[in-house]
Amino acid sequence: MFYYLEGAVAIIAQNLAVIDAGGAGYACMTTANTLSRLKAGKKARLYTYCYIKEDAFDIYGFHDLNEKRCFELLISVSGVGPKAALSILSSSTPESLALAIIGEDETALTIAPGIGKKIAQRVILELKDKVSKESATLKAAGYVPPSGEAGQAGSKLNDASAALAVLGYSSGEISAAMRGVDMQSLTVEEIVREVLKNSVK
Repeated sequence: MFYYLEGAVAIIAQNLAVIDAGGAGYACMTTANTLSRLKAGKKARLYTYCYIKEDAFDIYGFHDLNEKRCFELLISVSGVGPKAALSILSSSTPESLALAIIGEDETALTIAPGIGKKIAQRVILELKDKVSKESATLKAAGYVPPSGEAGQAGSKLNDASAALAVLGYSSGEISAAMRGVDMQSLTVEEIVREVLKNSVK
């Protein structure tokens, strides 16, 4: 199946980008965040997810792999389809979504059009369970913040690690990615953003 599509952006519409790749126009359903990075007539690469059912073959495209990963996590939640996942990701960045889940912030999810309290609760419940398992593995792996990163920085480390676990990072990946990140001066969201920016996933 397609890993990504690369070519000129032929059409930009609501939740849709058409990529001209090899003379064929591929309609990619996408988020507002991805659309904001595209320009008609300019070359772009969208990482794709193909949603195939008996009556549908839809392509979903994302500017980066972290957004695609979030999309795949969201549609793994019972009752959350591609349209709901796009709505959530159009209202949140991967890092803010992850922090909303670990903070059990239903309001941050329900600001997305079409997302009610029940769906928000289900997303938090199912994905936070994944966090607790990864966090336990991280502690078992014996990761200790670099010297001088006790107290508040240690708390930031725990929250950022949990957020990265939501995004599908393993305990080993989290441990490696956290080294060298300034825990003292950055907020949790900035720490997560920094790790995502430097990670090739």
